[in-house]
Amino acid sequence: MKPIRRKYSVLPGFGLTMGYTVLYLSLIVLIPLTALLLKSASVGWEEFWRTVSSPSVVASYKLTFGASLIAASINALFGFVVAWTLVRYRFPGKRLVDAMVDLPFALPTAVSGIALTAIYSRNGWIGQYLEPLGIKAAFSPLGIVIALTFIGLPFVVRTLQPALEDLEKENEEAAASLGASRLQSFRYVILPAVLPALLTGFAMSFARALGEYGSVVFISGNMPMKTEITSLLIVSKLEQYDVAGATAIATVMLLASFGLLLAINLLQWWSSQRHRGVA
Repeated sequence: MKPIRRKYSVLPGFGLTMGYTVLYLSLIVLIPLTALLLKSASVGWEEFWRTVSSPSVVASYKLTFGASLIAASINALFGFVVAWTLVRYRFPGKRLVDAMVDLPFALPTAVSGIALTAIYSRNGWIGQYLEPLGIKAAFSPLGIVIALTFIGLPFVVRTLQPALEDLEKENEEAAASLGASRLQSFRYVILPAVLPALLTGFAMSFARALGEYGSVVFISGNMPMKTEITSLLIVSKLEQYDVAGATAIATVMLLASFGLLLAINLLQWWSSQRHRGVA
């Protein structure tokens, strides 16, 4: 019998690395989330429901999820254009533009919020031109969408860039030689190949927007029932020492986020399997 050769691995064996992975995830993710669920369960169902279904909290849910969905959709569209430009074209200042994409990562969220508020306020560089048109950017839901779009763009661009770099131009040239238009080449050649990465970037941007606080709290104006996001309500309840109420609202956000991300991941898996089947 031939001796079984074990594959060489730089890291230690599966048991040790898997044990470390489970321990690390438990300490960083599972234990805090479990504590959150247990704390919210300790208040009782009636108190829990009264807290999470109050009119102000429901209004914050609608605003937070709606603005996050709009911002993630905008980032999916324009993030694709930015990633395509950075991958496929050469132009002066390309490295500078590429570095600017990561600017929302580097800036503290409070700095981003103050900067956006100054720019889009009534007397700001851009707000002063929007105000005569009847468009109020700062201290409105539009300002929240702007802030969430700003902080979510890098997730889409950085996720799409590797997928676009791996996309072979020969496939597009072959489609063009067969008489396909640019729209048909994009729809049947490019989009199926990068759709999983695009959905991943969309999901990351959406998840980041749901939990955003610092950049939104300044530009939103924090008007109850109008521009009050869910993260602000959680912080307000913590400042009032209402830990149970804060954890109840956080639990709803957590479960809703898990459900939406699960749906997006299933859609991503279906798209990947469908692309493999076609290929």
